[in-house]
Amino acid sequence: MVHVASIDNARVVRSGKEILGPISFNLSDGERWVILGPNGAGKSTLLKLLATEIFPTSGSVELLGQKLGKVDVFELRTRIGICGSMKHEQIPLDESVKDVVLTAAYAVLGRWNEDYDLWDESRASALLTTLGVRELADRTYGTLSDGERKRVQIARALMSDPELLLLDEPTAGLDLGGREDLLARFAAFATDERAPVTVTVTHHIEEIPVGTTHALLLKDGRIAVSGPVIEVVTSQHVSAVFGINMEVRSDNGRFYARAF
Repeated sequence: MVHVASIDNARVVRSGKEILGPISFNLSDGERWVILGPNGAGKSTLLKLLATEIFPTSGSVELLGQKLGKVDVFELRTRIGICGSMKHEQIPLDESVKDVVLTAAYAVLGRWNEDYDLWDESRASALLTTLGVRELADRTYGTLSDGERKRVQIARALMSDPELLLLDEPTAGLDLGGREDLLARFAAFATDERAPVTVTVTHHIEEIPVGTTHALLLKDGRIAVSGPVIEVVTSQHVSAVFGINMEVRSDNGRFYARAF
């Protein structure tokens, strides 16, 4: 089995406080992961490790066959697609939607003097079409709604044909219709054998995309339980991690929870 990411006994310490770890787990070809946990559990920190935005204080992180600390992360980042607040905050508001997607081919934000060929242009248009926002190509990013921005971010994340795709709360802030439409697109995406290994971070069980194969529950910066999604996202495990009695059920690949 080929590991796309391997985290071994990694810890992240800030201001003398351990905010993540020690944790160890692997992401392998063909897997679709979801990371769940309450606020402050370490979800965003773990995602930043996988995105090469931060390095572990101790332990090791290996991504796509390269060990952090021994590789040029700028080259590695072209192989990792990211959708989430860590990228959203860096996107120039006056950038055209088309250029927001195109510049991912060079892993940069803000078009400058890069050369893009017809293939790049065609791929950007195709991705915007797939995400249902092709008609926004000439709009500036700052004029879009939250839902439109999410779709553009996902198109950008896929532009470089990444081997690892990281989605940080991709449906947060969307209305019910927008959420369900995007989750349906994720479900279709998951059936594509060419799709990259995907890691989705969310607070809400209802937002786990159909096609998710594995789940990881974090609590207080450590892994509470991980493994096949149907074995992890259960009433027992979710209740223990969130500290409230929850009933969890699944139906055709979707998960639902209520307190009792």
